[in-house]
Parts: sequence; structure tokens; C-alpha cells
Amino acid sequence: MKKNIFLLFLLSLFPLQAQQIKVEPSFWWSGMEEPELQLMVYGENVASYIPEVTSKNVRIKESVRLESPNYLLLYLDISGSSPETFDILFSDGKDKISYSYELKERDPDRYHIESFDASDVLYLIMPDRFTNGDPSNDQIPMRMPYKVDRSHHSARHGGDLKGISNRLDYLADLGVTAIWLNPVLENDMEGGSYHGYATTDYYRVDPRFGSNEEYAKLIADAHSKEMKVVMDMIFNHCGSDHPWVKDVPSVDWFNNLGEYVQTSHMKEMYFDPYASEYDKGKMVDGWFVPTMPDLNQRNRHVAKYLIQNSIWWIEYSGVDGIRQDTYPYADYDMMVNWIVAVEKEYPQYNIVGEAWLNNPIATSFWQRDSPLNPNNTQLKSVMDFRFMGLAHSAFFEETGEWNGGLHGIFDHMTYDFVYPDIYNVLRFLDNHDTDRFLKEYPTDLSGWKQGITFLLTMPGIPQIYYGTELLMHGDKSKSDGDIRLDVPGGWPGDKVDQFTAKGRDKVQNEAFDFMKKLLHWRQGNDVIAYGYMKHYVLQKGVYAYERYLGNESVLVFMNGTSNRVEINLDRYSESIGNRIEWKDLLSGRNISLGKTLSLAPKEILVLEQ
Repeated sequence: MKKNIFLLFLLSLFPLQAQQIKVEPSFWWSGMEEPELQLMVYGENVASYIPEVTSKNVRIKESVRLESPNYLLLYLDISGSSPETFDILFSDGKDKISYSYELKERDPDRYHIESFDASDVLYLIMPDRFTNGDPSNDQIPMRMPYKVDRSHHSARHGGDLKGISNRLDYLADLGVTAIWLNPVLENDMEGGSYHGYATTDYYRVDPRFGSNEEYAKLIADAHSKEMKVVMDMIFNHCGSDHPWVKDVPSVDWFNNLGEYVQTSHMKEMYFDPYASEYDKGKMVDGWFVPTMPDLNQRNRHVAKYLIQNSIWWIEYSGVDGIRQDTYPYADYDMMVNWIVAVEKEYPQYNIVGEAWLNNPIATSFWQRDSPLNPNNTQLKSVMDFRFMGLAHSAFFEETGEWNGGLHGIFDHMTYDFVYPDIYNVLRFLDNHDTDRFLKEYPTDLSGWKQGITFLLTMPGIPQIYYGTELLMHGDKSKSDGDIRLDVPGGWPGDKVDQFTAKGRDKVQNEAFDFMKKLLHWRQGNDVIAYGYMKHYVLQKGVYAYERYLGNESVLVFMNGTSNRVEINLDRYSESIGNRIEWKDLLSGRNISLGKTLSLAPKEILVLEQ
């Protein structure tokens, strides 16, 4: 106590230095499971200062100076702390800087966050392209030049958090239970970086989307409507206009900063028995693109910064889950440590990693407890890119007697045995990086309906890309903008408002109502969320499968042909049993499963007792 009083006395004798410093994170919480807190201090020649803290419950474990004199890393022991505000004092002998730091009281509910799981359906939104709720933040001053132009596919369009908040009732009405937002953190990049994947400030929501407070409010509002929110994070790289690139903290903060090296994208090297060390290094340490410098997570300070940042956002906002971008491109061991750190604070938390591989065996390698991987990733959820790739043709082409169409889906499902936990596999028909499920506007919804039905009744966690319910279509080969279109009605002055039934055409309303029925039926449906699956080799182009749990069953029949077919039901007796009378969810008709079943061209039956 005497020491703290003496420090305050010294400060009274010397005026505080005029220069400003920045500390990240700007506040933290007491009562966290992890007792060590890293503070990154930015300021001109701040490394020349000696730090002290005035709190009797907090001590500086380590003070780290980097190659750049404008950074100072403090590692604090907060194991004995309680909620308080204290000063961090910096002195270089003549100049003094005082920074007031707060340790907040932790919200006990955060520890018990129930993350997304197979009972949820995620709805993926690109915030810049969904809806513009606050036009006043469209064109605001930023460090780097950019333009707002809805006619240009790579410019910013003005969508924001307020717009999403305004449409929560629309999403609740549709029936989704979780919202995954493409990254919302600051992308102060030349051109605007509307997609959000080039972070320039890890602790700030991009002001063109809104504020940190608006982000937290959006999550709270979603919770009030019984919807969860998933945050998109990127550990592999930052944006080339990040302050770290302008003033590099240390020579090993980035990989290949001196000479550009492009990643090979060959993620297979992790399990390739013949992979060279050269190719392994190029894959992990190469840059994703020239505007996204590759962070070196083997640097313990970088690793700690990123891990802490994710925990800060969870604790601050109450966000319910994380989708981690370009998962295999970051350092393997660091990512394991990250997941362990997150689950230490939030035991029920779910993280889904983007490991874009087109073989289910390769994808399963990345899931926690995979017998194919001797070095456990600890990653709970992975993404089924192979299903996405198949879906773009399988549900639309004719199913033959032995191949084509739904045969591909049947074959794909036989490989589910490779996953340690099939209920934590994210299934999707498209996303912001792929062709839309529909490349053009459909004249016939039968293939679209089969894809939607299967997505919402197969084991795993379904994800829907925004606008799918409106038959939004696009071809990535034209441009990324073609698969990231604005939702009509999301901007003031739009002539059509597709957020309303009146603004949609007849076919769109048919699609919307179809998806809505399935989504609401799926809510609270344990058979679909957690039940087992049994399927049958196709008969006359018909794919049949059962989802069952306890004494409850759901039977699905899909005719993959453009002909009316009649199938024999004997082969399905183990699923039908003596239960003859069923009801079709989609049509409301009563269906008798006797000796045979007649199906109209491309017909779908979702049967329950």
C-alpha cells in the first residue's frame, strides 16, 4: 500500500506525458479461469517506459519489449483479483503516463453458454449485403479510401448490424435458430473489404456495420427471440492495412513478411504420408492472398493475443459460438491450445472450423477424437464440403437405375462412419465462397425442395445461406458479387421488398413457405436433431431413409426421377414394422404403407405417425 501511495505522490510531482497510449484489451474481467492476462500497449517509444500497477491484487509477471519500440507487452497475474479499477503507471525517469484499467465483474451466465448444436439451423448472413438499417454509417471517414456503390460487385453496399436487428422477426418467422455472421470486425482496407476477412482492428466492430455496443445488443435481441449468434473469426491472417503491418512488432510476428510467398492451399499435407517439409511450410506459412499477411501463431505473443481476443468477444457480447476461417492454415498446436482455452472458460462452447476438403475422410481428420489423427485437434465441429459439392448437381439431375442424381447422396452418406461425432458436422448446400445452390432462377422447385428437405432431415448441423429461401441464385465464376447479392427490400428506396410475402413472386412464396414449414417442424424435434439414421439402396430411383429415436420415427421417400414410379415396400419392413398409417408433413395427406407405394415425379414424402 505504501508503495502505491508513493507512486501516486510521484505522479503529482510530474505532469503526465501528452502522448496517448492504447491498451488491448481495454478492459477485462476478474474471476476468469485463466489467471494470466496479456496487455498489448501501443505508443511512441512506449518500450522505454517502466510499468507499475497500483492494484494490490494484480501484479506484473513479465514485461516484454519487442523489436519495435512502439509496443510493450505486459503479462499480469490476476488470479487474486476482484472487480476494480486501477492505474497502470509508465515512467521513463522524467515522463509519466497513467492508464486507468478496469477488471469488470464476470457475468456468471457466460460460463454456462449453451452453444449451437444439431438441434439448431444456422442462417449465414453477409452483413454488407443483407439489409441497410442505418444509411448514416454507409460513407463515413476511415483511414483508407473506399467507395459505396451497390452497382459494383466488390464495393461496399451499406448493409449493417441495425439492418440485421430490424429483420430478426423475419428470421424468427422463417424458423432459423442461429445466425452466423460473416466477420464484423474493422476492415479499414483500401477498397473497403466488404466481406470482413481482412481484419485491421481485433477489438472494434467496423463502424460501417455499427459499434461494439450494437453488436452486443444484436446478440441480446436475438436471444430474446430464442436465436443464437455465431461469430466468424480469422486467426490465420489479418489485413495488410493493419497497424501491425505498418509498424511490425517483431521480426517473427508474420510469416514471409520480407518476400511474398503464396500458400499452396494443399491442406492434404497434414495427413499425406509422402509430404515434404517444404510443402508443409509453404501451406501453413504462405499468405492466403497478397492483402492478407500470414500471422505467425508460433510466436507466443501472437498466440496469446488471438486466444485472448476470442475470449474477450465471448465474455463481452455473449456470442454463442465461433466459426473459425481457414482453419488448417494456422499453426496446428496453437489452434489446439486455443480450443482448450475457450472450453476452459465456456465448457459447452462449440467451434466449427473451416477445413475445406472434398473428401469426407480428409474432413474427419480434423474432428476431435478422430482415430485417423494421432494428434487430437480438439475441434468439435467440421464442415462437410463434399456434400455441398455433390448437392449442386445431385438433386437436379435425373437419378438412373445405378448412378446419377440421388445415388451420389446415398454414396456420400455411407462415409459418415469416418466421423467421430456426426452430430457435429456442419451440412450446407452453399455459402459465401461457393456457387449458389441455384445458379439460375428455377422454373421447377422439385430439385430445390429435395435439397432443402435432405439438408434439414440428415444428421448434423444444417446451415442455410441467406436468400436461399428467396431462391437467390448466383455463379461464382462470374464474380464473388454474384453469389453475394443484396436482398431486395433491404435498402431504403428498393422497389421490391422480398422480406414480405407481398414483395415475393408466387414461386418465391412457395419456396419460402416450404422451408418455413420444415424449419418450424425441426425445432425441438429430437428425432431429427439427435436420432439415428438408416437408409436403403435406391429402388427405381427412389431414395428412402429413416430417422429414429426410441419409439419415434420419421420416414423420408424421394423420387429422384421425372417419372411416376411404384416401389415395393417389403425391403423397408424393418423401418415400417406394423405401422401402416402415416401422415405426410409436407402435404398433410394420410399415407398407407402397405405392399407398394406410388410416387409422382420428383415427389417427396416426410412421414411421421
